[in-house]
Amino acid sequence: MATVTLHLPDEIYRRLHAEALRRGQPVETVATELLSAQLPAAPLSEREQVTAILRAAGLLTELSPEEKERAAQSTLTLEEARAILDRAGGKPLSEVILEMRGPKE
Repeated sequence: MATVTLHLPDEIYRRLHAEALRRGQPVETVATELLSAQLPAAPLSEREQVTAILRAAGLLTELSPEEKERAAQSTLTLEEARAILDRAGGKPLSEVILEMRGPKE
């Protein structure tokens, strides 16, 4: 955490100190909260941006409580899932997607 020294006019410091007393918090905590509330939010990380875009496009949703419960109760291992998919046969998903896209122009 960075340390900042501020030179405040006496009146502003009195108001800040009074607010800190009212809240029952240190002056430093109140000053940090007030500054944070006035500054623009930190930019989203690339991951957060992608998540927001996918969610807005309807391509990303949260599991329902029922789906979360089913997932928690699942005992299927990765190897078992692969074996089931191998037995199902058919084209790999990547090939199906390429066919759906059609030829490149």
